[in-house]
Amino acid sequence: MQTPPVYLLLMLIVLSIATENISGAEPAPESLPLIRQITHGPKFHWFGYYDKLEFDPSNRYVLANEVDFEGRSPTADDAIKVGMVDLQDHDKWIELGQSHAWSWQQGCMLQWIPGSKSEVIWNDREGDAKTGKFVSRIMDVHSKKLRTIPMPIYALSPDGKKAITTDFRRIQNHRPGYGYAGLPDPAKDLLIPATSGVWTVDILTGESKLIISIADATNIRYENGKPDEFQNASHWFNHLLFNTDGTRILFLHRWRDKDAKNGSFVTRMFTANADGSDLFTLDPHGQTSHFIWKDPKTVTAWAWNPADGLRFYDFTDHTRDVQVVGKGVMNVNGHNTYIANTNNEWILNDTYPDNKRLQNPYLYHSPTRVRVPLGHFSSPKNYTGEYRCDTHPRSSPDGNWVVIDSPHNEGRQMYLIDISRIPHGK
Repeated sequence: MQTPPVYLLLMLIVLSIATENISGAEPAPESLPLIRQITHGPKFHWFGYYDKLEFDPSNRYVLANEVDFEGRSPTADDAIKVGMVDLQDHDKWIELGQSHAWSWQQGCMLQWIPGSKSEVIWNDREGDAKTGKFVSRIMDVHSKKLRTIPMPIYALSPDGKKAITTDFRRIQNHRPGYGYAGLPDPAKDLLIPATSGVWTVDILTGESKLIISIADATNIRYENGKPDEFQNASHWFNHLLFNTDGTRILFLHRWRDKDAKNGSFVTRMFTANADGSDLFTLDPHGQTSHFIWKDPKTVTAWAWNPADGLRFYDFTDHTRDVQVVGKGVMNVNGHNTYIANTNNEWILNDTYPDNKRLQNPYLYHSPTRVRVPLGHFSSPKNYTGEYRCDTHPRSSPDGNWVVIDSPHNEGRQMYLIDISRIPHGK
């Protein structure tokens, strides 16, 4: 069988890419793309989750969070700075504001508003830890004009007009590192609250509406569980995302035995219309993890499935059709997205620390099944659990750059990786 020309080209590129040595980075046998540290101590910087817009549309500004401590849970009194790095002005730090609503894994949901060249949004808290409320701030980064939405947000629609969100107070009770300290969960003593779930939020008016409750989800039987499993467990929602045309949403329904304070939990992946109707269990098997929408009808997710065990799969909405992705190459769980302008041929992904404590962001070319390493970054042993620093790779709108978080040098900081010399479909 003749080797495809693109395969040969990829191999030549991988072998020829120059490497810029970063102090503290683990040396690697293969050539790697150019890497630049864009934030520095003594304070620590990171962005958080991988499915948010970190770059502005011009690819010049990169959003970031700033904090002056590590290694412990945030308290209600701990604030972080939010800002951006100017990649065209010596990586200058530009402060925008602050937040009292944040976590180590997802920051404060800081992100560019789709369709806007200058507006960003992030979550914050108004008032004290007893009588306050979580809100979101919208700022024009050039004029510094600021307005407040009376609800926190989780994910934005592709047109930037709507958001979906869930209860960060309840998440904090069940999985610290993803929720926010500072406000008590009013439904803490309820296993299946009808007042907590998924809300839709109008970004212009601030109006919000509960569209799917936790009780709604538990009314749909868990196919693999015992008849009384829901009644003996405490439930919450996490990880919400619009599809690529804004017509459908996705979220994870999770639960844990009511007597267990922490530890393992069960997960189902749901989709629904953007108004909460047509609720569908996309993955009923209990082990869904990281995911991204590939197109309006397809979700690429790490999950367990009878088809092939724990793998990355393409799930087709409203069906039980699943297809393995990256078999033999994308073998471990990671934070997966698609590189822009590549017709979904290129996946950006990473790994958790391996047996050498190295985190490994990489590109995967689906048609040729070629994996291109982007670096190997040491994660010290104290970066575990809630305080770990995953690389969470995020790409630029033009597909030429990737930014990661890494603790290998000066604590958690951000690094810019040049992928423009890798022929990813342009």
